[in-house]
Formats: sequence, C-alpha cells, structure tokens
Amino acid sequence: MNDPEIRALLYPLLLGGVRIDELPTGSTRADVVHITPAFMHGYEVKGDGDTLQRVANQLRCYGEVYDFVTFVVTEKHLPKLLPLLPAWVGVLVAAPDGLRPHRAAAYNATVERAPLARLLLLEEVKQYLLALGLRGVSTLRLREVGQFLRTTQLVPLSGLAQFVRDRLMARLPERLLRRAERKAERARLPTRRKKARPKAKPKVKAKAKKPAAPAAGAATRRKI
Repeated sequence: MNDPEIRALLYPLLLGGVRIDELPTGSTRADVVHITPAFMHGYEVKGDGDTLQRVANQLRCYGEVYDFVTFVVTEKHLPKLLPLLPAWVGVLVAAPDGLRPHRAAAYNATVERAPLARLLLLEEVKQYLLALGLRGVSTLRLREVGQFLRTTQLVPLSGLAQFVRDRLMARLPERLLRRAERKAERARLPTRRKKARPKAKPKVKAKAKKPAAPAAGAATRRKI
C-alpha cells in the first residue's frame, strides 16, 4: 500500500475539528494533523515504499508539540518500527480492508512551549504574549521569542496550546479559500502550448576538393 491509499483509510476516522496535511513541525512535516478544540493529534504515514530512517527526528519534532502521536504503517514495517517508539506513541496497521489498531496513543507529556509556538507566525505569538500583559515582546525577534518561552514561567502551557489550536483551526478556511482562488485563476488562464522544437537541419557533407590542376609550366616540362 502507498501513502495516498493509507490516507484515504485514515481521513474518515478523524471526526470533528479540522485536518491539516503536511503541517511544518520543527525540522520536518507532519503527514496529517487532526486538530480539535481539545487536542492536536499528529499522524505519520509509512507505506510499503517508505523507510524508517527519519523516525527518530519525526518522534522528536512531533513529541514537542502534539498531544497525541500515531504512526500509521503497513505490516512490513511493524517489527522494526515498534522498538523505536516510546510506549505513549500509538500504532495503526494499514491493510487494503482498513486500519487495524495495534495500540492506542496515550497522552504526550513532553510538549514544550517554544516548539509549540513555532507552529504559528511570529506576529501571532507576539499577539498572544501581549494579551497576557507581557511588555517588550513586540520588539523581540524569532530567536528571542523562542528563548523567552523556554525560560519563562509566565506563559502557561495550557493557555498557549489552546491559542495555537484556535489559530490553526481558524486558519484552515483561509487556506481553503486561497487554494480555491488559485485554482480558479489557473482555470482562467489560457492553456500554454509547448513550443515545438525546431527540426534539426540535416548536416551537409563537405564536398571533396578536386586536386589542383598542375601549373602550365610544369605541364610543358613533362611534354618536352
């Protein structure tokens, strides 16, 4: 089974809230993220043609931001994948007739403020911090905001997580609208025809040069 086939089985199971595909998460992208007002659940899809080389980095990035994490994999990956996963990570096994639960995801207690905030735009994070009454944050750069969130005790994780979920859920209709506008714009544009490549001209063989006629004097000498 490949990635699109597995996603087609997963999507109907994600009830309520919104679904975002390929959400940038740390140094990677989460294949599917299910976001509701109460939680964020990140899903990583591994089809038959995928490898497990990036699992360690994906676990680190997902574990910093998502309340629940589940790997959706084909049977071939199961023996090598399970030793790599912490006990709180869920596993679904994909087959042509559906998804079989191998183990349910448990609540992730390793979420951190700074990576969580990076799911949003910098100005959105500043907006939240200013609403908490924190002065001086409007002039901070991205790195400085991250450092502040890693060290401060003034920003409750639960409140920040709720703000992140709300903003991502509100942003989805905007994304869908922009996607529809781009699609309509492409439909209005005339179809571009590929220019035909000019035919290569046949190579003309160079004519063999005729031997030069002997000089008149030389011919006369041969006659003598």
